[in-house]
Amino acid sequence: MSTGPDPIAIFRAEADELFEQLEAVLLDMETDPCNDELVNTAFRAMHTIKGSGAMFGFEAVASFTHHMENAFDLVRKGQLPVTQALIELALDAKDHMRSLIEAPDKADMELGEAILTRLSAIIGAKDHTEAKPKPPVAVAVPLPAKPKPAPTHHKFRIRFRLAQEAMKLGTNPLPLLAELRGLGECAITAHLEDVPSLDDIDPSACYLRWTCELITDKPRDAIDDVFLFVIDDMELEVTEAEDVVEDVPPEPLEPVQQKAPQQPAKSPSSPPEKVERREEPGIRVQAERLDALIDQVGELVIAQARLRQFANSFNDPHLKSLVEEIERLSSELRDTTMGIRMVPIGALFTRFRRLVRDLSRDLGKEIGLTTSGEETELDKTVIERLHDPLIHLIRNSLDHGIGMPDEREAGGKPRQGTIHLSASHSGPQVLISITDDGRGMDPARIRAKAEETGLIAPGAELSNNELFHLIFEPGFSTASTVTNVSGRGVGMDVVKRTIDSLRGSIDIESVMGKGTTMTLRLPLTLAIIDGLLVRIGHGRYVIPLSAVEECVELTTQEDCRTHGRDFLDIRDEVVPFLRLKSLFNVTGPENHYPKVVIVSTSQGRVGFAVDQIIGDHQTVIKSLSKIHSNVKIFSGATILGDGSVALILDVPRLIDFGQVNDNRLKSA
Repeated sequence: MSTGPDPIAIFRAEADELFEQLEAVLLDMETDPCNDELVNTAFRAMHTIKGSGAMFGFEAVASFTHHMENAFDLVRKGQLPVTQALIELALDAKDHMRSLIEAPDKADMELGEAILTRLSAIIGAKDHTEAKPKPPVAVAVPLPAKPKPAPTHHKFRIRFRLAQEAMKLGTNPLPLLAELRGLGECAITAHLEDVPSLDDIDPSACYLRWTCELITDKPRDAIDDVFLFVIDDMELEVTEAEDVVEDVPPEPLEPVQQKAPQQPAKSPSSPPEKVERREEPGIRVQAERLDALIDQVGELVIAQARLRQFANSFNDPHLKSLVEEIERLSSELRDTTMGIRMVPIGALFTRFRRLVRDLSRDLGKEIGLTTSGEETELDKTVIERLHDPLIHLIRNSLDHGIGMPDEREAGGKPRQGTIHLSASHSGPQVLISITDDGRGMDPARIRAKAEETGLIAPGAELSNNELFHLIFEPGFSTASTVTNVSGRGVGMDVVKRTIDSLRGSIDIESVMGKGTTMTLRLPLTLAIIDGLLVRIGHGRYVIPLSAVEECVELTTQEDCRTHGRDFLDIRDEVVPFLRLKSLFNVTGPENHYPKVVIVSTSQGRVGFAVDQIIGDHQTVIKSLSKIHSNVKIFSGATILGDGSVALILDVPRLIDFGQVNDNRLKSA
């Protein structure tokens, strides 16, 4: 039986987006505390979380958030200043609100009470400041008090109807009506004419519509705020009558402040102001459904390859034309489907602002975070798996890379250090760089530590690049002391393993006294890639095309000349290569003209000697079984057009495997 979307899951997903927005806004307010737009955005995020939480049964969230909402309402009205203490409190409150939604049973309620106590102290300090006695007026005779203008009241007629499936999705109309009553004098009429007979009624559907006559001193925006989180799926019509004023004084009234420009009062004969139902620019799709779609597109690509191979066995131009059309359509469908999974990386970058802010404060350092290329898109699965590696790299830069303010100043640098995150496209790859303007990496210190731990032999000839990559070895650390941030030698090896599992690589550039840049090279997607199909013996294999630079022919004369050394001279550059046939210990017919596929890695260029280059191939990646989980040199498998299986080479791990099994490659 098919079931609809889980409303609680939808609420949690939307709340998570609101929390990310709220955190970003609060961090922006630290540098721009007088920005009214930021204050209003924070207030609306809290208002939405409070209202949605109440509708979906998260009463603790609604109750707690109500206090924060009230505080920021005071900020909106200019009655409470934006201070560092208030922002610190709001960030802690945001974390507590998230815990109340993600794990209500495990939330620390004492922590919530402590936060509210701090909030009361901040508001109380404001009240105490405002209550200070003012200097006496130097007038002998008191002036007669000026009559205070009576408040302006507005009369609204509100007609609304919720979506019929609203209650199925967790929307309860009673809190909406109660919130309208809280705005002023309100008369509510429920219309029952659309309610079907008892036999036809759906107990979970909403058939009613309501008319509310409201007299309030609040602006029109207060009504919109009531329906803020259901406005997209309802019908709402608001008519404003002429202002209703009690005890009107003889002097003109001040206009009511509104966020939108003041609209002229409408006469009773004016047409009603109607808020049309707004369609969202996108729809929310469950990740499982999207993964299923990707799998089906992958199967379509495999079937299309089989159809092409079948058509090649017939000399039928009509069949070949049809196959070409199907190939075009399947290719466009593949690109469109893969595009659905692509999301901007900016949302991931935003999460690290709080990390840099809090850790720099804990370490006693002054460090700022800058970003660029936030619009660069990457596969959603890749972005999710990048979170932990980037945290390790950023923490490493904070702790080891950037020095204390006095140290930086003595070295002629600004007291505040900078970490810069950037993303850009480079062909079929995405490059993500983490750059700091800190101390840089010391090759001598890394070498000494590696020799001390037995990682390398004393006096071994290694380039700086090779020395830099030793930091990814398990347990390796040059830190003299262990802190709560880093120093135990765990973390960087996790980074390497994760990037390898994503079929990516890491480049390191570092200059002593200048800083360090670590660049992650990642494929755009993990589901379908373009590959180069090659033959080794009787078997066929796929090399990811993103790693391939060029293909050269290994002639008999050159093969004899290089035999025993296994490196080529390509345009005056020495390039080592692996003979995959002997490395894989496979048999097959000898090829007098083997080919060498030159691939690019973070450690330079390496060649793979193969028997034949078959051509490019759209590769649908299939995971290997648990039985083959210990085979690290293959990242997966794919099904070819004839139904046979081709293994996909994991280029970085294959090179590591070759270095272990071929000392000549390592010494080249």
